Amino acid sequence: MNTPNVRPSPPARERLHTLYFLAGIRSFSPVHLDTEVEMDGVLAHRAATATGTGRYSVVTYVLHTAARVLKEHPHANAALHGRFRPRVAEYASVNGKLALDATLSGRRVVLSTVFPGLESANLDEIQRQVNHYRDADADTMPEFAGVRALHKVPRWLGGRLFRRTVGPLSARAERLGTFSVSSLGHRPVDGFHSVGGTTVTLGVGRVADRPVVRDGAVVVAPVMRLSLTFDHRVIDGAEAADVLGEIKDGLEGYKPTAGHELTAGHAPTGGEGS
Repeated sequence: MNTPNVRPSPPARERLHTLYFLAGIRSFSPVHLDTEVEMDGVLAHRAATATGTGRYSVVTYVLHTAARVLKEHPHANAALHGRFRPRVAEYASVNGKLALDATLSGRRVVLSTVFPGLESANLDEIQRQVNHYRDADADTMPEFAGVRALHKVPRWLGGRLFRRTVGPLSARAERLGTFSVSSLGHRPVDGFHSVGGTTVTLGVGRVADRPVVRDGAVVVAPVMRLSLTFDHRVIDGAEAADVLGEIKDGLEGYKPTAGHELTAGHAPTGGEGS
């Protein structure tokens, strides 16, 4: 029976790239892990390096730390293509894909960008890229011209063009990244799991005060939920758990005077968000 006053319509064209992407990851075999990260060190480092123009975002610390861990796990910094004759490619460079909350033609959408060579990028360099994409106009910036073009062609052609662009293993690292980060930490979201189209996807939740046990006593500390979704076709749970554990250790190892490859004379700029 038809429901009165319901008029189905095609999906908004501004979201077609998301539909093409979701169709492309149906072959993934995702498994989800998560942990809690004590963020005292990151927050202290963040406060110590803040300037009048901004501070490092939590996402920047995650990208910086995860890239160094994945450099040591080449089997996880990889991608698989093909169903009947699957092939796996391991990549020398660690390229991080960051999901962005953006607006296209007045519609709120998810866009993503890839930061290449993160294994050798310092916090300043990563933050400048985060600022660039966060603050720019997605309706006009040239980096999203391809996405805007996909919205203008028929859906049958748009899906084919998307698969041709991101499907081949030779282009995957550049166009889809070798790992993904998605953050909802700017909202009251503790944890979530997503598939970013890469073998490893990190989900960043909010930083909130929680009870933790230290030296046998319960204290209150800032804690962040960090999830890792991995493609079981490419790696197994033990290695994925190692990657997540090493990222946790790296984030918890920040100190306000450690530097962590900060470039002298280059202050972070822009956002106050996570």
